[in-house]
Amino acid sequence: MTTTASFTAATADGPRPVRVAYERTGSGEPLLLLHGIGHHLRAWDPVTRILAAEREVIAVDLPGFGTSPALPDGVPYDLATVGRVLGAFCAELGLGRPHVAGNSLGGLLALELGRTELVRSVTALSPAGFWTEAERRYAFGTLRTMRRSALALPVPLIERLSRSAAGRAALTSTIYARPGRRSPEAVVAETLALRGATGFHQTLEAGRGLLFGDDVKGVPVSVAWGTRDRILLRRQGVRAKRVIPDARLVRLPGCGHVPMNDDPALVARVILDTSR
Repeated sequence: MTTTASFTAATADGPRPVRVAYERTGSGEPLLLLHGIGHHLRAWDPVTRILAAEREVIAVDLPGFGTSPALPDGVPYDLATVGRVLGAFCAELGLGRPHVAGNSLGGLLALELGRTELVRSVTALSPAGFWTEAERRYAFGTLRTMRRSALALPVPLIERLSRSAAGRAALTSTIYARPGRRSPEAVVAETLALRGATGFHQTLEAGRGLLFGDDVKGVPVSVAWGTRDRILLRRQGVRAKRVIPDARLVRLPGCGHVPMNDDPALVARVILDTSR
């Protein structure tokens, strides 16, 4: 069941009220799960049950995505601000220093939480921030096209397309290597989440010129990349390894940009191994 936490987070303009939707399940050491831009916490459903057997899993709708409201007016969606919001969220829930796993935007945020020593381990799946300028423009252009397509499609057509493997591929093959594995209900929900993402444009704007250039020291870090990632090309993983020399670089064979759907067992194993 989705719950909403209300708390105060530090921003450049002082403390501001924030609300974040999340789901909490399982038992063990806490593990925070962060999705990518335009997605929502349901992105983690394929791996949640596996992870919850060994961890207390807290899956989050990032501010301005899923069912979490947008950040207050004037509060930027930059890396430092959203990192502080997530730190305040963890404090509100009494998580201490949880483990964290993130995908794409969520992977970048997970690394930021590791850099600022707010977490105990970091698993970053195809994290943003290790691109060249040309690769960033390509990725942002792809994301904007996905968003425009989601906004242009009538909901009855989205529902009709989701009922067939070919239709699910048409809607989600940019992020999944195996879109036919995603359920019709999940495809409809994530397409609607992309349509309704109030933080989409502000997050892209905050990402212009962004590069993650700091080492993450003192905690275990795994950076994992799908071999069939069509948004953030896998050679960016090599750059991530240069920036974070002690990180474990993991290849995810046959996986796309959102690998949790394509190979849940492998992704869960990478996360659990990192958080031992």
